[in-house]
Amino acid sequence: MIKAFVGVTGAFALAACTTPPASDAAVAASNSARSCFWANSANGFNAVDERTVYVRVGVRDVYKLDLFARCPDIDWNQAIGLVSRGGNSICSGLDATIITKGPFGPQRCEVRTVTKLTPEEAAALPPKSKP
Repeated sequence: MIKAFVGVTGAFALAACTTPPASDAAVAASNSARSCFWANSANGFNAVDERTVYVRVGVRDVYKLDLFARCPDIDWNQAIGLVSRGGNSICSGLDATIITKGPFGPQRCEVRTVTKLTPEEAAALPPKSKP
């Protein structure tokens, strides 16, 4: 009797842990919202201020990187390092760190969000903001 009760309880627990299958539309929306790029494909940048960096990837893609905190003097640097964690692709802010020359040596600036701009948004950037 006790074994049967444990088996039934286990079946209910297993059923509670399963999730319903996602619809095709939900999967497509998730994939389109999550757009990744390879860190070594970045070929230009422009730091608008100490918390916002635009990165050019390839010929036409532009990504906006919002930083967790101020990154002093990033807007004065001629070069930055873009490091990905756990692989070479960057899909979200948790995947990336910017390394830049700071007032007291190299500094690591954690990325909060990564947003791929549409071609229209990239074209609408002011000339001084374009990477």
